[in-house]
Amino acid sequence: MRACALHLVLLATAAAFFPLSTSTDTLGPSESITTGNNQTLVSAGGVFQLGFFSPDGGARTYLGIWYYNITLHTVVWVANRQSPVRSTPAVLRLSVDGRLVILDGQNGTVWSSAAPTVNVTAGGTLRLLDSGNFILSADGSGSDSDQSVAWQSFDYPTDTLLPGMKLGVDVKAGITRNITAWRGASDPAPGDVTFKLVTGGLPQFFLLRGDTRLYTSGPWNGEILTGVPYLKSNDFTFKVVYVPGDETYYSYSIGGDALLSRLVVDEAAGQVQRFVLLNGGWSNFWYYPNDPCDSYAKCGPFGYCDNTGQSQACVCLPGFQPRSPQQWNLRDGKAGCVRTTSLSCGGANASSDGFWVVKRMKLPEATNATVYPGMTLDQCRQACLGNCSCRAYAAANVSGGVSRGCVIWAVDLLDMRLFPTDVEDVYIRLAQSEIDALNAAAKHRVPSKRVVVAVVTTVAGVLLLLSVVCCCVWRKRRKRQCATDSSAPSGGDDVLPFRTRKQQALDENWKGAEKDVDDLPLFDLAVILAATDSFSASNKIGEGGFGPVYMGKLEDGQEVAVKRLSRRSMQGAVEFKNEVKLIAKLQHRNLVRLLGCCVDEEERMLLYEYMHNQSLDTFIFDEGKRSLLRWQKRFDIILGIARGLQYLHEDSRFRIIHRDLKASNVLLDRNMVPKISDFGIARMFGGDQTTAYTLKVIGTYGYMSPEYAMDGVFSMKSDIYSFGVLVLEIITGKRNRGFYEEDLDLNLLRYAWMMWKEGRSVELVDKVMDGSGVNYSEVLRCIQVALLCVEVQPRNRPLMSSVVMMLASENATVPEPNEPGVNIGKNTSEDTDSSHGLTANSVTITAIDAR
Repeated sequence: MRACALHLVLLATAAAFFPLSTSTDTLGPSESITTGNNQTLVSAGGVFQLGFFSPDGGARTYLGIWYYNITLHTVVWVANRQSPVRSTPAVLRLSVDGRLVILDGQNGTVWSSAAPTVNVTAGGTLRLLDSGNFILSADGSGSDSDQSVAWQSFDYPTDTLLPGMKLGVDVKAGITRNITAWRGASDPAPGDVTFKLVTGGLPQFFLLRGDTRLYTSGPWNGEILTGVPYLKSNDFTFKVVYVPGDETYYSYSIGGDALLSRLVVDEAAGQVQRFVLLNGGWSNFWYYPNDPCDSYAKCGPFGYCDNTGQSQACVCLPGFQPRSPQQWNLRDGKAGCVRTTSLSCGGANASSDGFWVVKRMKLPEATNATVYPGMTLDQCRQACLGNCSCRAYAAANVSGGVSRGCVIWAVDLLDMRLFPTDVEDVYIRLAQSEIDALNAAAKHRVPSKRVVVAVVTTVAGVLLLLSVVCCCVWRKRRKRQCATDSSAPSGGDDVLPFRTRKQQALDENWKGAEKDVDDLPLFDLAVILAATDSFSASNKIGEGGFGPVYMGKLEDGQEVAVKRLSRRSMQGAVEFKNEVKLIAKLQHRNLVRLLGCCVDEEERMLLYEYMHNQSLDTFIFDEGKRSLLRWQKRFDIILGIARGLQYLHEDSRFRIIHRDLKASNVLLDRNMVPKISDFGIARMFGGDQTTAYTLKVIGTYGYMSPEYAMDGVFSMKSDIYSFGVLVLEIITGKRNRGFYEEDLDLNLLRYAWMMWKEGRSVELVDKVMDGSGVNYSEVLRCIQVALLCVEVQPRNRPLMSSVVMMLASENATVPEPNEPGVNIGKNTSEDTDSSHGLTANSVTITAIDAR
């Protein structure tokens, strides 16, 4: 050992005199890296580079790792973020005791790594891997195995989590792995915002600013982090490893080697953000928090947040009422809720309490909850009833669809949220009288089995008695009915006589979609005819490329919009099936909700939730109604559309390209909440698909991106172009195609660009608002974002997650836009006009069906 130590001393001493001479991924004990010769390490595959850098031009020097072969200098790890070198040259070398050390110009030690976990031999080397991990190999093998690695940068992350890194706690090794934001864009020192695992109860990750909790991932239930149920992607594989008393961590991996991704904590935005490298730039794939319900404990104790379309986002749990009704009515739910009826509390009175299950919930914060791995849910129920402090319980592990163990909350329930998809059930402890009242209310809504059996039996008997009579009557009326059919009221070939045919089986072309719509109700034609008064003209509320749309009312009183495929429609069974498949299982407050469909011989109909304020175009392009849309409402509509489009592109189970986003395809509910509709020509992309090509371009002039209109190439970026056009229309109250500046030969996009360059963008604001209540900083931000969305090059257009962030945050950095893409000439016709073939350079590119 003494000989080895002496050998290391000699080699370390020589390191200062024998710096690294060539670009390599390995640094030996006799080598060093110094700022004097701009020496660096480059990983074997050319993915990452390690060396010294100075973010402020030279005053402070840091050792860091960044991506090697991309234009943007993106640092992912900094060794001495709290101890910059202020006296150059800076030197990195391996010390005698096996530590990495950074020396300054006076040969003083500025920073050193933690002590190695295993003995480092004389051949110990440092190596930069293609994963971005910088390892000290104790035996010089360069292997990243646990036996060889004596120290690694992955154990000491800064603001970035790379694929393969762990975020969490290793109890045995005594290592805590958090990511903490840079203090500023040119200051790697730790900022105030940290993303970390908080131990105790169930695993849960928190985003904090100082000691203030901003956001939490929700507890881990063995299958998902319950606050991010959509955290799934074909490109990414996520996992949480939970070994109580040993190690708990989150990590992710990516499917393709060519895909570069990083998870970053942002100080200014107060967010954890995932970026992927697309077209030479970093695109914000997702970020949290991303909506009001993501704010930690937004609705206080015993309240939950519902962002699926409720006018009031905060809701009290069943059996609870607002603690402060006044604050609650002002939409401030932080005070939370209190019990309506006190608990009896355990012991002999245990039977006086019970449990009410709430479904689809983000589990309450569980860091102070108690986990019982060996208990069944029934045992957990009894344990909760026997504990006066117990408020609720749930399964601790639901992986594979099987409940294992349980978790009990003896503290206030905080940070709950309702999701439109299954997450987990939570059993809330209530007084039995409250449970009886809730059950009684439920019975009024849903008939009991006994009542259903009685009703069915009675109806069956009556039907049997009448069947013979009906048969005779039907025979007599058969001939007369035929005559009636031929002379039925007509409004063109869209109006058919009343028919009471039984719902037919799905045809062969439809059967392939059954698995995608197995939960979607199929309505009988007779039900729809009764609801719409046989498609009476008085119930017709609109018409599009698919066909006419009727307002109807079902037997239970629910109002619906019935979209009926027209015989003359350019869309057919394929588009009908496409719309049903894509939207059947999508749930978002800014997407119109599909209630069911009807397939009966040649009939094709879709039933949607009824939108009382119809479509956006009926407001922004109507001289009378436009004045009703003040700026705050227009801004809310813009932000709502952006969030709906972000869900389609980035957050839903599938990546969906709408292809026909326009004002008439945005519906407004009774609270003026925007909902994207009409998915007849939408396309679903695979996990690794970013663009597609079609010979049949279908869409609407004025909203089509140049690459789609001219070459048939569509992607998320073509939808984003349409969104940019729509934003400018909402701000100005003018159609892109209808607006035409005669003197300057400019359409709306070109005119907005000219006004932006001249610093006169505020003049674009719709004059009917008269400046009243207009937030001009928001207006300018919206115009700037819209111009970014309509840029000529698709790669320069931001992703919708970035759009939402730029719109929603006053502090977000918004890049300067470039010239917008060329739109399709002068034309003042309506959206429903058909187009002609388009040409470029006198050569016909593609045939177009536009609406």
